[in-house]
Amino acid sequence: MKAFVRHTLEQRRLRLHELDAQLAAPDVVADMARFRQLSREHAELDALVQPYQRYLQREADWRAALQLHDEAIASGDAAMAALAHDEAQAAQADLQRLEAELTTLLLPRDPDDARPAFVEIRAGTGGEEAALFAADLARMYTRYAERQGWRVEVISASPSDLGGYKELVLRIVGDGAYGRLRFESGGHRVQRVPVTEAQGRIHTSACTVAVLPEPDEEQAIALDPSELRIDTFRASGAGGQHVNRTDSAVRITHLPTGLVAECQDDRSQHRNRAKAMQVLQARLQERQRREREAREAATRKSLIGSGDRSDRIRTYNFPQSRVTDHRINLTLHKLAAVLDGELDELIHGLQLARGAEQMAELEAQATLA
Repeated sequence: MKAFVRHTLEQRRLRLHELDAQLAAPDVVADMARFRQLSREHAELDALVQPYQRYLQREADWRAALQLHDEAIASGDAAMAALAHDEAQAAQADLQRLEAELTTLLLPRDPDDARPAFVEIRAGTGGEEAALFAADLARMYTRYAERQGWRVEVISASPSDLGGYKELVLRIVGDGAYGRLRFESGGHRVQRVPVTEAQGRIHTSACTVAVLPEPDEEQAIALDPSELRIDTFRASGAGGQHVNRTDSAVRITHLPTGLVAECQDDRSQHRNRAKAMQVLQARLQERQRREREAREAATRKSLIGSGDRSDRIRTYNFPQSRVTDHRINLTLHKLAAVLDGELDELIHGLQLARGAEQMAELEAQATLA
């Protein structure tokens, strides 16, 4: 275990002992507001210190097994040496697992990670082929969400002539949806023979994906009605006669920034307006987040999820059945499975990379402090 991690855990363990004493003090018990505050801190620290205590115990077991192994070798007791060797290996495996768990627990948590996510997919260079690829990406995220037991709603869609999408906005609801999908923001590139290509030549097309957390109602950005232009129009695509008769779709423009959000998935204009407002708030919140991150990290570029839509984060190569994530140099030769929603390996690799970056930042901050 790194010295920085051990030092931090020891500090947390000492703080937990302090909280034990404070929570038993009569003046704290009499002050319910302070008692609740300290109790919450105690619960958070206890969730970290408990696995650290198990780590320390297994570390002691490992050292004892190594010592027993050396003594058994010295005395010529081969059977005891073998048992000690097996115990040392088992303890070492537990230590590695617990260290990974503790490192994860130490990382700062983004409160938005547990929230639903808006996934915006837009066709880029490549014309109709890019629109078809946008439909492939939409299916990939829908299938992934289904595997997680999440719910997917189509907020707005602009279909292309051949069944693709010029633009599509999905709302994905489920525990940890944004935290898992946040790494998908960026440029996605596809290399394949388009259905419109008569000569069989491979073309390169692209789409951009932006993943935004759905704002918490209590923390959502307050919008000034005078800064909004709200238009209604008839929804496009399938929807039956009702869609053709009424202007149920809603488009909201935030005049100061020019940001636009629309919703056409519901027959109720009122519900479409509420959902479009949520999307607009999410985009404004993401804009503020990116501006804040740019100020805080002006001299470096984030390894994961800057959300810069000009970034090429991943390439899908059909001739070689290959998917490559360029941020972590991970290549998988199972393109069909990935497009069918098997994203766990990619997402896990990105989470590990982000965690390593966060830990390095924490260590650097501790060094400067």
